[in-house]
Amino acid sequence: MQAEDRHSRTDDATPAAGAGGGIEAILTYGVDTGEKIVNETMGDGDMSRRRQGTVMNHTMTIRDGRPLRGDFSLEANGFEFVDHATAMTDFFDEDELRTVYYPEVERLVLERTGARRVHVFDHTLRSGDEATRNEKLVREPVDRVHNDYTEWSGPNRVRELLPEEADALLQRRFAIIQVWRAIRNPIESDPLAICDARSLAAEDLLISERRYPHRVGQTYQIAHNPAHEWYYFPRMARDEALVFKVYDSDIGGTARFTAHTAFDDPATTANSPPRESIEARTFAFF
Repeated sequence: MQAEDRHSRTDDATPAAGAGGGIEAILTYGVDTGEKIVNETMGDGDMSRRRQGTVMNHTMTIRDGRPLRGDFSLEANGFEFVDHATAMTDFFDEDELRTVYYPEVERLVLERTGARRVHVFDHTLRSGDEATRNEKLVREPVDRVHNDYTEWSGPNRVRELLPEEADALLQRRFAIIQVWRAIRNPIESDPLAICDARSLAAEDLLISERRYPHRVGQTYQIAHNPAHEWYYFPRMARDEALVFKVYDSDIGGTARFTAHTAFDDPATTANSPPRESIEARTFAFF
């Protein structure tokens, strides 16, 4: 792979105001050209990344999910929007994250899933401000439609992180559940859009090799499908959380993968603060 990105991008429309409680915005989808898709993260304090693959922009309707929040479920739609107060004082404090926030997230996922055991295994802080990213060594919002784990990489992550227990744990159902929230200001820039899992088809899932300095995983980039049903929750606050499923070993009809992406909200202004958010990733064992 070349040091520079190897991808092309074209637009099929420009963003416009939507109707019926929604907006229209551009989402960036993967394109299956037969080329290997790669997303490589640098290490040693280098917050840049290299990408290989073709993408295309599509204008999609994104509905306001707040009036419908009671209708969503992890099992059917792949996500839920919940009130969730946190005792955190500084999300950039690694020790506080692990001693305060991780237990909060584990309790939340236990409550929402009914799992017998929940284990937070990592988190990612993100900022829409380049200076903050460089100072705090945090990531940028991800502006491509994706799902964080594949049929292979979901179980493989259990094997990597819980090697002594993996064989026994993988005999039963497990899921990877993420909890996403604002960490300071309400989200006004680069909000998160999430796709109803019922509108995602198997042929939409494109394997992307995810390279890190010390390991290689997989994610799914998502190919465009006009049937995708998108939602967002405007001005998400610090005491609210989006809980969503990015892998489920149960193939019996439950939601298994939930596509999501940051997007450029037409309501964002020059005075809107940059997005600051955290996603915590959990194993939920049933």
